[in-house]
Amino acid sequence: MAKVGALALVGSGEYLPVMQDLERSLLESGISNGKPNRYLQIPTAAGQESKERLEYWESLGAEQARRIGALQEFLPIFKREDAFNNEYISKIKSAGLIYFSGGDPGYLATTLYGTPLWEEIESNWRQGAALAGCSAGAMALSSDVPNFFKMKSVGIPGLNLIPNLRPIPHYNKFFGWIPDSAAKIVMKAPDGTIIIGIDEDTALVTGLDPETSIIENRWQVHGKGGVHILSGAPAARYKAGEQIIFS
Repeated sequence: MAKVGALALVGSGEYLPVMQDLERSLLESGISNGKPNRYLQIPTAAGQESKERLEYWESLGAEQARRIGALQEFLPIFKREDAFNNEYISKIKSAGLIYFSGGDPGYLATTLYGTPLWEEIESNWRQGAALAGCSAGAMALSSDVPNFFKMKSVGIPGLNLIPNLRPIPHYNKFFGWIPDSAAKIVMKAPDGTIIIGIDEDTALVTGLDPETSIIENRWQVHGKGGVHILSGAPAARYKAGEQIIFS
């Protein structure tokens, strides 16, 4: 039976030296499960940004791939029709690590929800490839993504890989950036949802270490900051190396 791959929810720092060791470990976990040494970037969350900004993300990923000794692939999935492109879909199985970077979480979720590309990504992860989402990439993996633009309490359907968790990235700075009205939207999640804050340069990871498993909802904190339980479970803060078990 294939082993489900590692999964990382990253507060910030994708493709940067601060996340180099974690990203190398994620890729190595995919390789240990029989996946190729290929680092696959999915920049969809930034799909509405400028050409220069998208090239910036691609160059960052290339630099990180060189640092960790991997082959890089940057898939230009910028709009929903791209997620039905068989050429792009065929690339997914050739990745040991698939990485969703930052941008707009609602746009990412809406663009990929219910598409063949997302189905292939989830299938490859369930067969051992590592999967990471940073900032918007982490938020989109939930079942419900805050709708910042329409400011509605009912969110946008997410990719549902972590159905009972809502990650808030950049947590140590996030609420200083957004108005109170947006903060209320973020903190109003469906019943049964645990809202977690993930500091910058910090990740919550499962399936990477032998003692953690997405099946058992056992996670471990990696990085410089902390992970905070904000709602849906007893409030707490966890630091690097500590485990969190979500019931």
